[in-house]
Amino acid sequence: MIINRNDYNATSANSVYGLGHQIFSKSSFDASEVDFMLGLLSLRRQYFGDGVFAIDGGANVGVHSVEWARHMYGWGQVLSFEAQEVVYYALAGNIVLNNCLNARAKLAALSESVGELTVPRPDYFASGSFGSLELRKRVGTEFIGQPISYDQSSGVTVPTITIDSLNVERVDLIKLDIEGMEIEALRGAVETILKFKPMISIEVIKSDQEKIKRFFTELGYQYFPAGLNLIAVHSADPSLQHLSLRDGTLYLR
Repeated sequence: MIINRNDYNATSANSVYGLGHQIFSKSSFDASEVDFMLGLLSLRRQYFGDGVFAIDGGANVGVHSVEWARHMYGWGQVLSFEAQEVVYYALAGNIVLNNCLNARAKLAALSESVGELTVPRPDYFASGSFGSLELRKRVGTEFIGQPISYDQSSGVTVPTITIDSLNVERVDLIKLDIEGMEIEALRGAVETILKFKPMISIEVIKSDQEKIKRFFTELGYQYFPAGLNLIAVHSADPSLQHLSLRDGTLYLR
């Protein structure tokens, strides 16, 4: 894997986080979460057959994308989105290095409309948790380990697209880890979600959780807490019987 050795934020002597830091120190990143997602993909194959299609929104350097593609060799495909240009190059490189020819990567931000967005450009030669970078400044924007300029003149303009605009023939799983833009991406995927009823993993720590929960309820989904995320499964999906919540932890059975 191509990993930036500066990808960490040391908030104190005993508190360091970041994708790069975790991989360098543990040789993996959120292994239990990755394994859980592989289980979800296998369930979709079990009930809906080969041709499983997964969307990785906010793919970073491709930890999930690569593992998904390896797992689904011969029976599934991955489409990954990353909005930070430099990180996107690592994502594309990791897909190629691992011979994941059933995965594709796009430099774009998922949103509720098609257009453009100016993405801030951190200093990748200095320490920072680059996966925590928020594309839009807000009240309480996370400090990733270095100051970030949101001046339009210093950023990189990338496309914004909607999942609905992809016009895909099937979607089984959508992962959204896009630092506060999750509800926008959901709104841009309503038609796709109604048509294919995919499983959805969505990070909620920087979003309005009540809006997201209401969105799922209105579309006939059940949702479960899973760490920093919610896992949403449509009430008509037979995979739902394999999920159980025990002592606050979500399990597959």
